[in-house]
Amino acid sequence: MIHTPQTELGLQMAQEVGEITDVVVRRLRSLPDDNPSITQLARSKAIYTIARGSSDAVACVLAYEFMRELHVPVTSLPPSVFSLHDGVDLADSGILVISQSGASDDLVRSATVSKKCGASVVGITNHPKSKVEAAADATIAIDAGPELAVPATKTVVGGIAAGMALLAKIKPEYITACDATARVFEQIDGRNHPAHRAMVSGLLRAQNVYVIGRGAGLGAAQEIALKLKECCALHAEAYSSSEVLHGPLQLVTKPLTIVMIDTGESEIQNSLNTAQDRFTAAGSDFYRVSPADFGVTGVVPAAGAAVAIAALYPVIRDVAVSLGLDPDKPATLSKVTVTR
Repeated sequence: MIHTPQTELGLQMAQEVGEITDVVVRRLRSLPDDNPSITQLARSKAIYTIARGSSDAVACVLAYEFMRELHVPVTSLPPSVFSLHDGVDLADSGILVISQSGASDDLVRSATVSKKCGASVVGITNHPKSKVEAAADATIAIDAGPELAVPATKTVVGGIAAGMALLAKIKPEYITACDATARVFEQIDGRNHPAHRAMVSGLLRAQNVYVIGRGAGLGAAQEIALKLKECCALHAEAYSSSEVLHGPLQLVTKPLTIVMIDTGESEIQNSLNTAQDRFTAAGSDFYRVSPADFGVTGVVPAAGAAVAIAALYPVIRDVAVSLGLDPDKPATLSKVTVTR
């Protein structure tokens, strides 16, 4: 067996994380072109997202943001409804298919069948001329350039930015949120989270991790839990702060590490604080990540989620390397997962 020197582990992931600011700023400062399908999406009575993996975490962040801004229901549909069956009635509905590669057969079929079911289909992808792009009515390009590390990073945060740009196209006054988010990423570019070392140390001790969020922060929690699994082979689960205090709280009777995503939204603070109080009182290792840690306040929830994800990627990379793992090439995973 050939062993990779520790100094060479995760270099691709580190480089791509370092490109996040450029990707986010470029995407937020360039709205999508006019397209009848985007106009139809804006008039939809409901919007459904279809995605898997990290893209589904992006979809969760965007679902909360779209609902907050547009006041129409936005929720996820399983690709299997379209890839294994004949879909559902989607009259007067919009579909948002999110896929970094745009190559998964089930997502391509989901886009194709959704159109037959009456929906306007908009894709968010990173690969130009992908199969998902060909099947969709319109596509918002993440425009992150090639991503070579197996774990998606810059395309995840870039995907959130692409969705925010789409929202600004639908609701022009939202452009102020896009501009503010771009300025935030320029402000914190290259800065590690103040508790970076403490979190690395804590996660190296961890046996089981809960990643907790609320609203748009739940999607961020899903992404971070997934990355802890992918990169660090660490058992991690994502929960809403309102749900974790039910049955899942019982696991606090065993060693449990908590990472909380706080997007800064005033409406969720009581929920997050209650969860924090319960877990810290039980003796859990607890780390709370917020844009306020960088001196950033007043951003929209999707921006807060994007900042938290970007801040935690370097932590996850350093944990993986410290464990002797190569986050660029997790042993059992490939860059494109083909599902049907």
